[in-house]
Amino acid sequence: MAKKKEQQVPQEVAEALNQSEAFFLKYKKTIITIVAAIVLIVVGWMLAKQYVIEPKEAEASTVLAKGQEYMLAEQYDKALKGDGAGFKGFLAVANDYSSTDAGNLANLYAGLCYAHQANPDWKKALEFVEKFSTGNDMIISPASQMALGDIYANNDQLDKAIECFKKAAKMADDKAADNTNVSIAPLALKKAALILESQNKKAEALDIYKSIKEKYVNTPAYQDIDKYIERVSE
Repeated sequence: MAKKKEQQVPQEVAEALNQSEAFFLKYKKTIITIVAAIVLIVVGWMLAKQYVIEPKEAEASTVLAKGQEYMLAEQYDKALKGDGAGFKGFLAVANDYSSTDAGNLANLYAGLCYAHQANPDWKKALEFVEKFSTGNDMIISPASQMALGDIYANNDQLDKAIECFKKAAKMADDKAADNTNVSIAPLALKKAALILESQNKKAEALDIYKSIKEKYVNTPAYQDIDKYIERVSE
């Protein structure tokens, strides 16, 4: 996927982003751990139970569980490529069980593994996370969109990152009580606003910061939102 010149992150913008606390845009800094944790906790060991109706789905889910163990242990190479002792790795699961929900999820896991390596491979991370087909669930689909936003950002595709963060927030809110998700939505919106701020789109960033203050009270993103509002209002 070709990079657009206007979407690249020059040195001065990178420095501004650091000052703005947008650390997720700093190369080789992987802080999508929250997303991975959400996905692992929610999916956990339940896939096999959920899809026992279809034998192939159940088989794929069982295989996937071993990879989840390696992810939790931060053994990302084994999670990706297998352990040589029976587990094939997420790459093989995604290929061999492509027609199953577990195979689809293996694409997301593979992308997260590439992003979590000591030297993240952001291009590979993007390749696999883009293959993941989002569903209509409350947690995994919004979390995957937020992960995709982080990965786009680290591939210098900032406009697409903003779109993903906004989409993640909307997906999470649409499934939440009173249309207000207090975990993924405010975090994703704050990330979108920080990128907009780095692009000197202060008015757009201000609108998002204000929406966080108005809608997401008693969330971590709300606690220090006034300083962001003040900063872009100057």
